[in-house]
Parts: sequence; C-alpha cells; structure tokens
Amino acid sequence: MARPLRFEGEGALYHVINRGNYRSDLFRTVGAKEAFLECLGQACEKSGWVLHAWCLMSNHYHLALETPAGNLVEGMQWLQATFAVRFNRMRKESGHLFQGRYKSLVVDPGEGLGPVCHYIHLNPVRAGLCPVEELGEWPWTSLRLLLDTPTRPRWYAPEAFLAHAGELKDTAAGRKRYLAYLGWLAEDEPARKALRFERMSKGWAIGAAGFRAELLKEQRGQAAALERGDADLAAWREQELQKRLAELLRRAGRTAEDIAADKKSAGWKVELAAALKRESNATNRWLGEHLNMGGLHDVSRRVAAYQREITKPKA
Repeated sequence: MARPLRFEGEGALYHVINRGNYRSDLFRTVGAKEAFLECLGQACEKSGWVLHAWCLMSNHYHLALETPAGNLVEGMQWLQATFAVRFNRMRKESGHLFQGRYKSLVVDPGEGLGPVCHYIHLNPVRAGLCPVEELGEWPWTSLRLLLDTPTRPRWYAPEAFLAHAGELKDTAAGRKRYLAYLGWLAEDEPARKALRFERMSKGWAIGAAGFRAELLKEQRGQAAALERGDADLAAWREQELQKRLAELLRRAGRTAEDIAADKKSAGWKVELAAALKRESNATNRWLGEHLNMGGLHDVSRRVAAYQREITKPKA
C-alpha cells in the first residue's frame, strides 16, 4: 500500500507523534529526554519552526508545531536522524530507534490548536505519571517553558493555548489560571469530549469539517504537482539557502572569490558552515560544495571540532 502524501504548507500546524521501536521505553532516562529536547530545539532553530507544545513520555513524544516555511518532512528527517545518531553513540548501540514513520495530523489553527496543546499537556496525568496538581513541576512538557519565562527560546509560542483557555494572557496571573484550567479539564470528562480529546491522535486532521475539506483540495494539488515533477519547492529552498549564505558572507566581509581562493579548512568558512547548520537545513554536502570545504565528512568533522571548541568551559 502506498504511503499517504504528507501535507506540507507554509504556516501549517501539526500534531506530531512517534513511538520507540517495538514500543520500547526510548525516553526512560533523563539523559535520553534531555538529548531529544536538545535536538528538538536545534531543529526549531534550523527549520524556523514555532513550537506551541510538547510532551515526552517513556516511549513516545507529542509535538504541536508550526512550519512557517512548509518544511515538516525535511525538519523531521533531521530531528529523528540526528537524535538516533546521538542516542546510539551515547549507548554504544545501533539500529532504528523509532517504530517507523512519524504520524502528523494537520491542525486547524482556529478550532484545533488550543485543544491539541491542552491534550499534550495533560498526557502525563492521563498516563498516571504525574498528579494534575503537580503538573507545573513535571519537567517533561512545555509547561516548564510557560512557567520559566527567562529560559524561553524564541521558537516557543504559548499564546494560542492561553487564549483558547479563556483569553488568558502570558502573565504570571494568566499562567497560574492556565494551570487551574488544566486541573479542571482533567476532572471534567464532558469538557474533554467537547474538545474531542479521543480524536487527537487519530485520523489525519484535527478541526472542523470545512477545514478538512479545504485540506483535501490542497493535498490533491500537491499530489498533482509531484506527478508533474514540479520542482518549485526545491528551487525555493535552494534560493533561501543561497540568500542566507550571501548575507553571512557580507557580514563576514568575504566574497565568492574568497571561497574559491582560501583553503578548505579556513576558520571563517567553518564559522559560516556552523551558522548555516544551526539556522537552516543545509546539508554537509551542500556546505562542502558551496563553501569549497571538501567532502561532506570533512565538513562534519571541522564543524564538530569548532562546536566543541566554542562550548568548552573557560579555564
């Protein structure tokens, strides 16, 4: 059976879920959870994602994310592959970590996003991992970013679920009221049914019938474009990478002539490569070709050494 087409669109919202291979307890240790969250933050930076909510359980994860650039597949490939490499290296193991293709339900920004975030935040309560009154202190949901405002990254956005819970504001009072709202929702089964909690991880879309109908039209258009061999999206992404490289060159006071003339291991090239890897989905192969840095393994080795050096504790 052919796999269903992934819906991708600029500004699209998704509820993304995946489980450990054979439902294994992939996130049973603090180190594994922290490693995944580090990769998730890097994926948001690289892909320009906006993260509205997340939750890590023992054997699976939930994400409510938005893709302004329409790059869910590309970003998810990087996230899961990078985490798998790091996890296996840490455990000195090999093999597949996840049970297969992640599930991504497209979310209606009007009627679906708030309920999806509430559903994700209440996951540890439903699983019996944390009582609802202690949910704000449980470290493995995005509520920790909601409550600890000084540590918030720029890609985290709580405004939608706060508004859905009663037009709450992102203030100390609003955040406290949101925890109270989750406490009420955890106890009120009719309210959860009204928000269609039982459908949050099923099907392919979360939202009203009209929203799903519009998605089907768009999806048929995407399928037709793929059949025609439409390369517009790939061309746009290449153009964006070229623009970002040109901007970094300008800031560094360098030119295309410098790329060709300077040695492959030049420090400024490595700095540019590290910046592009951090802020985009540029591959090592692409960086090697466009910065004249050699093969993809050369780029990987030099950027990794540079990252170790700049993150090394000062004596």
